[in-house]
Amino acid sequence: MAGDHPDGAELSVTAPRDTLVGMKAAVPRVFSPGTGATPPALTGREREQAVLTQCLADLLGGASPPHDVVMVGPRGNGKTVLLNWFERACRDHDAEVDVATLTPNDIPWAPPSSGVRNLRTELAARCRRKPLAVLIDEAHTLDLEVGRTLLNVSQRVREEAPFLLVMVGTPGLPSHLGAMDASFWSRLGKGRLGIGLLSPAAARAALVEPLTAHDVCIDVGTLDAVVEDSQRYPYFIQLWGEALWDQRVATRATRLTDAHADAARPEVAARVTDYYQDRYRELEARGLLAAAVATGPLFQAGAAATASDHAIDAALATTGADAAGRLAAREELNRLGYIWSPPGQLPPVVWVAGIPSLMTHVLDRSP
Repeated sequence: MAGDHPDGAELSVTAPRDTLVGMKAAVPRVFSPGTGATPPALTGREREQAVLTQCLADLLGGASPPHDVVMVGPRGNGKTVLLNWFERACRDHDAEVDVATLTPNDIPWAPPSSGVRNLRTELAARCRRKPLAVLIDEAHTLDLEVGRTLLNVSQRVREEAPFLLVMVGTPGLPSHLGAMDASFWSRLGKGRLGIGLLSPAAARAALVEPLTAHDVCIDVGTLDAVVEDSQRYPYFIQLWGEALWDQRVATRATRLTDAHADAARPEVAARVTDYYQDRYRELEARGLLAAAVATGPLFQAGAAATASDHAIDAALATTGADAAGRLAAREELNRLGYIWSPPGQLPPVVWVAGIPSLMTHVLDRSP
């Protein structure tokens, strides 16, 4: 590597031996935000895990589940985490069930009708030998023709042999699926899963359980303040967990207090701001800033805030858009997860914020 250094000196990539020895004794990493890895405590997703577990039980029993599964929700809520959890559950039974995890780029085929029939025949034959679960992440980016073929094949194969299709995507996925097959989303029944903010109890447990496992406690008031700051958004909870753990390591504390949270806050705030900047630029690039600013005040009351179709439409009317433009803007905000309407609601059906505090960032930054 000689000559790479500005002064012409050779750079060494060999750490001192005492540094390496110290690294061996390093405190393990507990929280890993943004990696898609299963968090140290997968809390608040019991219903979703129960649905997926029952689907796996059907496959193990030699039958197709009564429905495929589609998980939708804004980014950062742990959809990929759940998909990875289910993949591991399937692989725990790899002698009895096959699993294939794909992205839309892994599915290049869009065969003509004869190819569809051949694929169906081959896939059904494979599933008769051994049940199969196909898991697709980022399904909202699936090519329409490829998706149409996939949904058609899934429905037919499930009638003939043990097969399950699990798809994960942003809140725009249901309408994307509707463009492939008008009735697919309706046929899912219990397989329609909305992955959003955690409950207050689940958000607390996501922090407390990993700390307790390492003999670390956190003051109740400190925990409440951190959960409130996180907005119960899983990605932010993991950010806070990582920052608090770093403080624990730095101070060798076994009890986390407001002082540790205050020391961790600047790091969390900087990473949250970076995240919001990315989301802001995304809204800006798609011409949705005016719509985002108009709807933002509806949700500034916090994680429990909701808005009706009428309230959303009235807010968008202030942008000067006509009825078609307002509907289009609402659906685009939904696709991005800025606002969304989770499946499985009781009447009246309402809209919620993907991340309530994102609205404040957008309103503060916009002219």
